Amino acid sequence: MQITDVRVRKVSKEGKMKAIVSITIDNVFVVHDIKVIEGEKGLFIAMPSKKAADGEHRDIAHPINSATRDSIQKIILESYEKALSEPDESWE
Repeated sequence: MQITDVRVRKVSKEGKMKAIVSITIDNVFVVHDIKVIEGEKGLFIAMPSKKAADGEHRDIAHPINSATRDSIQKIILESYEKALSEPDESWE
């Protein structure tokens, strides 16, 4: 599996969410609405989720193992850091 494209939309509002990201996998599958979050231990990603009837948020799409999650997170956070240094007129 290769991440073939990463699109970062930076969020300018104050708060813990710093960006919303879409990734393309192998040029054939896209995952939208991955969030870059500022946590107590630094940046991390949150996979797309929806609120269930019991009030809990459940991931809609997510990696099956931690190695894949780590790989995706590394690529997304590198792209986010790169996007910080680029001018962008489409801040939210």
